[in-house]
Amino acid sequence: MAKNLLLWLVIAAVLLSVFNNFNMESPTQQVGYSEFIEEIQNERIKKVVVDGLTINGERFDGSRFETIRPMVEDPKLIDDLLQHNVEVIGRKPEQQSVWTQLLVASFPILIIIAVFMFFMRQMQGGAGGRGGPMSFGKSKARLLGEDQITTTFADVAGVDEAKEDVQELVEFLRDPSRFQKLG
Repeated sequence: MAKNLLLWLVIAAVLLSVFNNFNMESPTQQVGYSEFIEEIQNERIKKVVVDGLTINGERFDGSRFETIRPMVEDPKLIDDLLQHNVEVIGRKPEQQSVWTQLLVASFPILIIIAVFMFFMRQMQGGAGGRGGPMSFGKSKARLLGEDQITTTFADVAGVDEAKEDVQELVEFLRDPSRFQKLG
């Protein structure tokens, strides 16, 4: 199901980008603010839409333009526009909804929780085995009786080091004082 959802999201993203690229509006020309003021004074501008710092407009010849208003307040701008019979349309700045602000603010916390949960699930199958990290007291080892032991000293006869280790252990058990003198 997750693969189908991912596939549909990818298809939706591709379609959205294709539709945005084939937008039917006429192209807008980027114009400097000084050139914009000059065009106002030469009465070439029909109407403007003021949207925050962005000013979109249309000339009398039908071409569209866009300019960015400087951060410096220009009280004379509106007077110039009205004096030269330019239709002025203002747009309300977009306000993010409370839900959007909440989602944006909580997104990093949700990511941290998701990563934490992922690592906790990975650790459950780790060193503690499938039973989890608290299953250390539940050993699956079996005790063998003497009749079940099938390995003998003859089975390791070819390994000289094993013989020597067992021989030293037997000597220590018989006479520990000799080894205590050595330290």
